[in-house]
Amino acid sequence: MKQLTIKGEKVLNVPNLLSLYRLLVFPVILYMALTGRESTFVVLLCISLVSDILDGNIARIFHLQTHFGAALDNLADIVTYAMALLGLFLFKWTDIEPHAWVLYLFLTVFVISYFVSFVRFGKIPGLHLYSAVSAGYLQGVFFFVLFVYGFIPWFYYLAVGWGAIAYIEKIFVLLKLDDIKIGVKGLYWLMRDSGKR
Repeated sequence: MKQLTIKGEKVLNVPNLLSLYRLLVFPVILYMALTGRESTFVVLLCISLVSDILDGNIARIFHLQTHFGAALDNLADIVTYAMALLGLFLFKWTDIEPHAWVLYLFLTVFVISYFVSFVRFGKIPGLHLYSAVSAGYLQGVFFFVLFVYGFIPWFYYLAVGWGAIAYIEKIFVLLKLDDIKIGVKGLYWLMRDSGKR
C-alpha cells in the first residue's frame, strides 16, 4: 500500500486520522448544539476532547509529528474550542456570566496569538507548547465536569486562567521564532537553546 505524502511528509497515520475525525464531526456537534440536544452534544464533544489528548500523545510517543499533522490538529482544536464555547453560551451561560471577564481575557489572548502568527508567518501556529497542551487538557476536564457535575468556580478560574497564560507564552514564542516549527516545548526552552548558540 502506497503511503500518502504531502511535501515529503507521511501524513496517513493515526494522529492525523484522529484530528480529521474532529474536523468531520464538527458539523454534527454544531447541529446538536443549535437544536438543543445537550446530552448528545456533550457526548460528542467529550469524544473530540479525548481524541485531542490522544492524537498529540500518539504523535509524540511514536515519532509521527509532521508539519501537516500539527496544522491539521490546530485547525481541529479551533473548531473544538468553538463548539465548547458555543456549549457554554447555549447551555451554561447563567453559571459563567458572573465570571465572564476571565473567559473574555482568554479569548482575546487566543485571537491575538493567531493574529501574530498570520502577520509573521502567514499560517496557523502549529505549535504544541507544554503550557498550551496542559491548558487544553485542563479545559477539557473542566468542560466535562461542568456538564456532568456542575459549575465549580475555582476550577473554572484555574482552567481558563491557565489557558490565558499559555497563549500569552505562545505569543512570546511566536515573536521569538524565525519560523513555526514542531517540537518547541516553551519559551524557557527556546531561550535556553538560543543562549547556547
